[in-house]
Amino acid sequence: MNIKRKIVFVHNPNSGSYRLIPVIPIIERFVNRDLYDYKIISTEYKGHAKELAQEYAAKNYDAVIAVGGDGTVNEIGCGLIGTDTALGIIPCGSGNGLARHLGIPIDPFKAVKWLDKSKFATIDYGMMENQPFFCTCGVGFDAKVSDSFSKSGSRGVLTYLESIMKEIATYHNETYKLSFDNSSETFEAFFITCANADQWGNNAYIAPTASLQDGVLDVIAAHPFSVIDAPLIAFQLFNRQIDKNPNVSVRKCRGVTITRDNEGPAHFDGEPVTMGREIHIELVPQGLKVLIPDKRRGI
Repeated sequence: MNIKRKIVFVHNPNSGSYRLIPVIPIIERFVNRDLYDYKIISTEYKGHAKELAQEYAAKNYDAVIAVGGDGTVNEIGCGLIGTDTALGIIPCGSGNGLARHLGIPIDPFKAVKWLDKSKFATIDYGMMENQPFFCTCGVGFDAKVSDSFSKSGSRGVLTYLESIMKEIATYHNETYKLSFDNSSETFEAFFITCANADQWGNNAYIAPTASLQDGVLDVIAAHPFSVIDAPLIAFQLFNRQIDKNPNVSVRKCRGVTITRDNEGPAHFDGEPVTMGREIHIELVPQGLKVLIPDKRRGI
């Protein structure tokens, strides 16, 4: 007799553009009861998902499934670091960056069915000061947009684009010093992104060659560019070619310290925070167990 996997679905009812889709009935209808002994729990406050992940990891559950967006995924991932309980994802957010990198279907129905053919893998994660991240973190324009997006009254791609248009009109490039193990660089930049996964979300590939298992971060700096350059940069961003742009530089490293003139906005996995002038970021190898599609090879 096959032993069922014990899993818990942790559902954020306020996530992204899927708030009006009945995700819980989809799970109830299509979860494979022959394979899984499962529970469904909805979060009630910020930080609740992390608490639930820690609770069910302590109960030796096989997986905690994040039913939500990147913020929910980050919370649950943080709760599972260093445990033998895997992070699974039913994507219900605006960006769904980690789910997309892992090859998980974005449609909730397909994602539930996909669980039947999932397998375990172990991935790297990043640390921005004392805050873990699994996709990207950074400073500059994308951090300003993350802050604006978090304060908007709605979610989704259109709202994110509105936040971009709102911020770009008044945004000014900043000067950054990047300190690596044996070298440093100082320059003006539009943004600095440190990537563990290949994208911000919505298939915006900020780090096309990034891997979740290579033991290094991809540090991407967008140097000052003109309005004329912007369409090409946008095109390359969505076509896995941003690293080919002459206004963009990429460094691969285990860690970097970013120094700027003043404290200000930063983000981890799209969640805005305020941080100081000096920010240390490092890669932690093989620290999180995840569920991925069985046919997925390199991640």
